[in-house]
Amino acid sequence: MYAFEYQRPSQLDEALRAIAAGGQALAGGQTLIASLKQRLAAPETLIDLGQIAALQGIRLAGNRLVIGAMARHAEVAAHPLVRERLPALAELAGGIGDRQVRAMGTLGGSVANNDPAACYPSAVLALGATVVTSQRTLAADDFFQGVYATALGADELITAIEFPLPKRAAYAKFRQPASRFALIGVFVAETDAGVRVAITGAGNGVFRHAGLEAALTRSFTPEAVDAVAIDAAELNGDLHASAAYRADLIRSQTRAAVSLAR
Repeated sequence: MYAFEYQRPSQLDEALRAIAAGGQALAGGQTLIASLKQRLAAPETLIDLGQIAALQGIRLAGNRLVIGAMARHAEVAAHPLVRERLPALAELAGGIGDRQVRAMGTLGGSVANNDPAACYPSAVLALGATVVTSQRTLAADDFFQGVYATALGADELITAIEFPLPKRAAYAKFRQPASRFALIGVFVAETDAGVRVAITGAGNGVFRHAGLEAALTRSFTPEAVDAVAIDAAELNGDLHASAAYRADLIRSQTRAAVSLAR
């Protein structure tokens, strides 16, 4: 690792000033610390967000669950409000990585990083969540922009994510056994406006599947999935799985998510 200055502000405006001056924000560090160790990143200053109260907390606001950006995966998985009002998100969080990753990784860090096989982006997109930043609010459909790319500005931080409460929802993931990232993950949410389906692990970032959404809006059953064409030509293939295998996994994981939805 390269030498760097370490700062740990307690106020959001203090952190934003440091970031505007060129500092690198540090949330859970599950990607950044590995990059530092491999000398793929060399920030002069790290700004640890862990002590900022404005980025913490989980609360209910009307029909939305508001989760602070620095909520750890383990906190989301265990929190009574999440488990009662949005159990699909609690179960998703409880299946991320291993115990050490869940103890340190954060909701905001995962969403801002937008790894193409991360779990949280599928929940944000399928639930039509709102990403609240230090400058504005962004709809999930406008936030994700491809591999590790989002609408966030260089001096902008996610402060919270607001999740609308669906009629029912579920997440199903086929894990890559070594990394425990999603080889394919499918989050299905039935809302008043219809069904939303978001897929992670299959392409250049999380994406919605219009065919599955239309079929499940007509009939929210596992059998409805079987009639939907899953085009392998639009999917990634690598040493872990071919595009055709990923297409089959999308179908099986969508069926599983519909069966689990509550």
